[in-house]
Amino acid sequence: MEPAPFSQLNQDRFVFRSRRGILSAGAAMVAGAALRLWMLRKFFEVNGDSQLYGSMAKNLLMHGRYAVSDGGGMLHSTLIRLPGYPLFLALCFRIFGMENYFWASCVQVVLELLGCWLLAVVAYRVSAPATRAAAAHATLWLAALCPFTAVYAAEPLSEALTLFSIAVALWGLVRYREQPVWGPALAFTFAVTYAALLRPDGVLLGAALVVPLLRAPRSWLAGASGKSGNAHRRMLAVCFVLAVVPFALWAVRNARVFHVFQPLAPRYATDPGENTWPGWQGWTKTWCLDFISTYQVYWAMPGSPLEMKYLPARATDTPAQYAETAKLFADYESNGEELSPELDARFAQLAAQRISAHPLRSHLLLPLGRMLDMWLRPRVENLPIDLDWWVYSHHHVETRFSWFYAGLNAVYLLLGIAGLLARPRLWPWMLLYMLLRSALLCTIEAPEARYTLECFPMLFVLGGAALGRIFVRSKKTLA
Repeated sequence: MEPAPFSQLNQDRFVFRSRRGILSAGAAMVAGAALRLWMLRKFFEVNGDSQLYGSMAKNLLMHGRYAVSDGGGMLHSTLIRLPGYPLFLALCFRIFGMENYFWASCVQVVLELLGCWLLAVVAYRVSAPATRAAAAHATLWLAALCPFTAVYAAEPLSEALTLFSIAVALWGLVRYREQPVWGPALAFTFAVTYAALLRPDGVLLGAALVVPLLRAPRSWLAGASGKSGNAHRRMLAVCFVLAVVPFALWAVRNARVFHVFQPLAPRYATDPGENTWPGWQGWTKTWCLDFISTYQVYWAMPGSPLEMKYLPARATDTPAQYAETAKLFADYESNGEELSPELDARFAQLAAQRISAHPLRSHLLLPLGRMLDMWLRPRVENLPIDLDWWVYSHHHVETRFSWFYAGLNAVYLLLGIAGLLARPRLWPWMLLYMLLRSALLCTIEAPEARYTLECFPMLFVLGGAALGRIFVRSKKTLA
């Protein structure tokens, strides 16, 4: 059975109903803040994508152009990243000083903690009346103390804002379904739009959650007049326009500057005219399965050596394939550690041979394996831990810590599954989002565990709902 209809708006003050509730919520927020500030102190770092986003933000402020700077200081217009995170950095640079990434991360810490609170409200709203208070507090603790999401608040990357956007979207959705008014509708619209402006895969959030938004609650429809129904439809129309306009403007800009239609961002983060090397991408898909291969091989091209010692055994099926792969790597080195169309064509030919020989492995087993790796591997990519974390003889402490992280990750996943079995409100749509994201991840070449991080807000809510039921049943048993 699904829970009873949502309660009245004033029940958002559930945390303040008792001294114990106040202490629990306050302790969770303080603990979450302490965890993130500690990670900010230990793991704050600016490199790679952070510098790329920062370059775009600086050029927006200093030159009024959405562009990147080369080594000589020349500006080059770009569309390789959507403008959501560069705009956030530009605002932070304007307020706190140019290139002040640290304070941008501090803002992310605040927003992520606010997101934890909003997820607790969501858990309260979607859970059964008898368990909703316990579910809310459990969700708050799960979200506040999750080290996997907390570490990204300490780095100037788009993940923290994406997690916050998901929390706002869920909050806006449950509030809107309770009473269709402008505040929740605009909050939902902002959240799903900004999530997609941060990363192109952010569109999945709107795709998964827009259907329950459009389906007005029966209890509201039963008491709504025709005039109210028209107002409801106008509200949705306005929100649709507000959601589409940023991408229309972005597409117009890209058409004007690059003469291409691109309302999001290119799959391989390339500007028009740059080669995406489909042969290399296809060959990588025939063997790449985990993050160590992503780091040591996929990210090495271009500009770094490709070494046969880093290839797993599954990358070559026959001595002839091994010899051809070694020859390709040597020719790549001779070409200045750069690919060429001829080399890429040879990679494509090698990929075709491997796919033809093992179609099930290439089209099903490896994609599923990469997706499962992103869900199940220890989330230690932001920590000072070796890539071969599982080799106990190399580093005892790091291996034990990594297995602890893997176990903690499994706990969150199991709690999420238990929450789905509890069937709180909106569970089909939270599940749909995670399934859509998992399906998308089956299409990528090089797995990274951070790509499943965006599912954790749903896991927090579902896990909180499961723990809420457990706590209430345990209390009844003890009574």
